[in-house]
Amino acid sequence: MITALFLIQCVKVGISIADLDLLTIGLVLDIWTEKGNDSFDYPSYTVADQAAFDRF
Repeated sequence: MITALFLIQCVKVGISIADLDLLTIGLVLDIWTEKGNDSFDYPSYTVADQAAFDRF
């Protein structure tokens, strides 16, 4: 990835150039990943009861 593409992707997720002074590349990549997962519909799970823990 070239610098221009990196900066464009940062702007797409709302990270300003001033914010980049405070963030690491790894943290920016994590933000991109989480942004990509925003549209995923996670299934709703029920809370485990004691019987589920006993089976575990």
